[in-house]
Amino acid sequence: MNVNASASNGLAIPFDHARLDRLMEAAGIDVVIATSKHNVQYLLGGHRADFFDYMDATGITRYLPVLVYPKGRPEKAAYIGHRLEKFQREVKPMWTPETQTASAGSVDAMQKAVDYMRKAGIAPKRIAAEYGFLPYDAANVLRSAFPDAEWVDALYVLERQRAKKSARELELIKIASEAVIESMKAVIASSTPGTTKADVVEALRREETNRGLTFEYCLITAGTSFNRAPSEQRWEKGDIMSIDSGGNYQGYIGDVCRMAIQGEPDAELQDLLAEIETIQRAAMKPIRAGTLGKEIYAAGEPLCARSPHHNHLDFLAHGMGLVSHEAPRLTSHGPVPYPGDYADEPLEAGMVVSVETTLMHPTRGFIKLEDTVVVTDAGHEVYGEGARGWNRAGP
Repeated sequence: MNVNASASNGLAIPFDHARLDRLMEAAGIDVVIATSKHNVQYLLGGHRADFFDYMDATGITRYLPVLVYPKGRPEKAAYIGHRLEKFQREVKPMWTPETQTASAGSVDAMQKAVDYMRKAGIAPKRIAAEYGFLPYDAANVLRSAFPDAEWVDALYVLERQRAKKSARELELIKIASEAVIESMKAVIASSTPGTTKADVVEALRREETNRGLTFEYCLITAGTSFNRAPSEQRWEKGDIMSIDSGGNYQGYIGDVCRMAIQGEPDAELQDLLAEIETIQRAAMKPIRAGTLGKEIYAAGEPLCARSPHHNHLDFLAHGMGLVSHEAPRLTSHGPVPYPGDYADEPLEAGMVVSVETTLMHPTRGFIKLEDTVVVTDAGHEVYGEGARGWNRAGP
């Protein structure tokens, strides 16, 4: 995948390297060393090792891709991959001027990266490494090689780099989102009373896979239960169902939640889902380039607070892209704890925000909508608009 290709010294760099250079300069970083699969994929323009796409270990060591990016010197960037990646490299070469697909594990990969940095004359005073994605043994190699260098976590600079999506990245997210919606509609339409939650999830996996997605997860409830794990619980006549699924297309996630029912919803169910839809739309309304991130919450949370069901409502907005929760991070009070660094910063065109409202009604069950919203200069666009009401199951 070639995302936002730009050229420097004849290199076809698949991301906005000038933006990354600015971010590194502001943070005082001399070199970024990326070791997570998602950041390496981004910096390489889509590459992931086929053999290690889902598993990392070979029993005694971990698969570790290493991408070295020196600030302002993309001509000295390097990628160190596993020896099994040489076949992919032959088919589609990486853009990095130095590319080695010969490592055998985490220590070997980092040692090769260190050897290259020394050879290339890269002597960083401040290194940004991915703390959460750097094995202890590989970290020891890097620290020993540059004992006087200062270390910082690369998480923030790389997330800020990825937060503003290119047109190609947005296209992939849109494809993923719409395919998840279509998969849900197909599964709901074919589900009859007595179908188990596990059966629904398996059918959804097949539908998403048949549409070219990689199925990642499905959080699912049935009836009045709040349990969201696939199980042998049966979806019986009159029961509602919440289906919250993520499927990715070429690495980019489509994550939406929709509601279904075996039969017809009564007036109360119609009203409850309509209230959630109202909250969703209100929270989306201020989304546009230049809006402070916290304004999404300022629009959605008061409606939750005024609701007669306020004790059972939960509102959340978070960034998404290569992973389900990424920048812009808008709150530090969500179910997945992280700093809300972007709450007081303006949204940028190209950012993607997942907006979700959940009602855990004590007698009617788990009712939720989740939408994928793209920030634009003129406002916003929702990917996967369909199936927002009560979707009737069965023929």
